[in-house]
Amino acid sequence: MSGQYQKNAIAIDFSELSLKAFERAINVANNYGATLLLVHVVDTKSFGSIAAYDLDFAEKLMKESNTKLEELKSKAEQAGVSKVEVVVKEGSSKKILIELPDVDLIVCGAMGTNQIEKMFIGSVAERIARLAPCEVLIVR
Repeated sequence: MSGQYQKNAIAIDFSELSLKAFERAINVANNYGATLLLVHVVDTKSFGSIAAYDLDFAEKLMKESNTKLEELKSKAEQAGVSKVEVVVKEGSSKKILIELPDVDLIVCGAMGTNQIEKMFIGSVAERIARLAPCEVLIVR
C-alpha cells in the first residue's frame, strides 16, 4: 500500500516510550511503503558543565548514538522496512525535529528522557504537535 506517508521520521532518545514509538513507526512505514528516518538529537545545552571537563563529550555521544541507531536500522530492515535512514544531529531536539525536510509524518513518544520535562506531556512532543508542518503521531 502506498499513500500519503512516504517519508516518516521517528524521534529516538532511547527512552522506553521512544522505542515503543519506533515499533509503531515500523508498522506505519511498512503499511505505506515509506522511508523511515531514525532521528536522534544530542541536546548540547543540557550538558554545558560536563563539556568544561570533557571537550570530546558531544563527539562521544554522537558516535554512541549513531551506533545505537544503526542497530535500530537493522531491526527495522529485518521487520521489512525497505528504506531506513539514520540522522544524528547536535542541538535542540525541539527545533531540529520540526525542521526536517520532506517529512510526511513525525512519530515520537509522549515523553522522553528529560526528567524535568516529564511533568507534562513532554515538551518536545508538545512542541512537535503544535509546530510541525506535517502530521504527528504521539505514542504513549
